[in-house]
Amino acid sequence: MGWCIGRTEAMGDPVSARRKALAKLRALEDIDDPESLVVPILIDAILMAESYRGARHQVTFLNELTRSVDALIRELNAAEKAREWAEPVTGA
Repeated sequence: MGWCIGRTEAMGDPVSARRKALAKLRALEDIDDPESLVVPILIDAILMAESYRGARHQVTFLNELTRSVDALIRELNAAEKAREWAEPVTGA
């Protein structure tokens, strides 16, 4: 049987399910160009979280996904600002 995390497992013991997912993700270092696999998933997660933000019918795990996406965006924004601030000032 292949690797998977079922809904029952994810709902019944989310901490264990997250550990299982993290253990699986550790194998990314063994894949050529893991970014080509991860980035599209992150984009989908961002779009899903944004599309369901404030929806009348909440999706299971949406609050966690939204918090994770928000944290990712905050980190990316901070890194972008740090890069901008580190650039030399040019001009007049």
